[in-house]
Amino acid sequence: MWGVVMDEPKVPVDLILSKLVEDADKARARAQRASDVLLGPLDSKIAETPYTVVCQEDRVKLKHYVPVTDIKYKTPLLVVYALINRETMLDLQPGRSVVETLLEHGVDLYMIDWGYPTRKDRFLTIDDHVNGYMDTMVDFIRQKHNLKKINLMGICMGGTFCVIYSALNPGKIKNLITTVTPTNFDTDKGLLHVWMKAVDPDRLTDTFGNISGDVMNFGFLLLNPARLMIDKYVGFFENMDNKKFVENFIRMEKWIFDSPDLPGETFRQFIKDFYQKNLLIQSKLEVGGKRVDLKNVSMPLINFYGKYDHLVPPQACELLTSRVGSQDTTDVCLETGHIGIYVSSKCQAEFAPRIAVWLAERDAPEQKTRKKKSTATKKSTTKAAKKTKSSQRPRKRARRSGQ
Repeated sequence: MWGVVMDEPKVPVDLILSKLVEDADKARARAQRASDVLLGPLDSKIAETPYTVVCQEDRVKLKHYVPVTDIKYKTPLLVVYALINRETMLDLQPGRSVVETLLEHGVDLYMIDWGYPTRKDRFLTIDDHVNGYMDTMVDFIRQKHNLKKINLMGICMGGTFCVIYSALNPGKIKNLITTVTPTNFDTDKGLLHVWMKAVDPDRLTDTFGNISGDVMNFGFLLLNPARLMIDKYVGFFENMDNKKFVENFIRMEKWIFDSPDLPGETFRQFIKDFYQKNLLIQSKLEVGGKRVDLKNVSMPLINFYGKYDHLVPPQACELLTSRVGSQDTTDVCLETGHIGIYVSSKCQAEFAPRIAVWLAERDAPEQKTRKKKSTATKKSTTKAAKKTKSSQRPRKRARRSGQ
């Protein structure tokens, strides 16, 4: 038996060659489809929902979106985005638009556009943004609608600003919505929180003035380089013959790399007082010479965050509702990441519709007296017009702090 010589297995050369030819034909056809897609017309526009600019101060604009149905809410909603990246992410495209969904539910929607800071804005502080620009926009809406209070919604760092504003001005805010909003910075969950504790904000600000949006963007990519710098583009290569996929990919890239610079003094204060000292959640933060006491946040509050958020982990968000003075608080943890909460198809059906329902349940308005209505409205219109004309002048408070 040991002496039997086994025949050598035959290599199916014909079959292998046939398979190679088949694969080559498929690759050639796919390459042709990809060429047709990439060289053909692509619809990659973002933020196409119509709006008008109703108020402006310096570079900061107030957008008022054109209703698509009858307004069903007596209290308008002001959305405040972060200073990092752009608010256009909330209106990425039809079918993936928080703006579109809120309008379809009959919300009277306003949004702050922070614009693009220049060198003259390097001395703007958190006080300038919260007690300056935000207060101007809130008062404009209150006076236009003859209301004591409006609804306020914040995104990420914009949500942090909204918490501060609501604590300092509880008489102006009826309902507060925070989404992926960092308020507790005493956590090592998420590489960003670890890095920021080691950053020297004084050296960066004194050296560069404003902090480059491109530099911050690159830092965010480094938080998860395998997924954000490799997997993403491998996925694009594998799907570049799919026109819809390519269009969606380009829309996201447009938003990601549209990164305004961050005013230097705001960066300095945010890193020191928030990431390194964690003053906000302890009610020890001071803005404009006033202590930000979270117990003054007495209005209804709904707090959204993402379970898989690598920038603002749940631990940075979930403590807020236990520290505010409100007796009507809700935490909502969605199974998504930092951006998915706004653009994923699953969250599109859950996030904005839930906000609309929550607001509808708390929509009894608190109006000013009729006697004051015409006077307040006229003053608001005049004031807004003056501010629009003087939009080239930087805020005096910011100029003094830099001199």
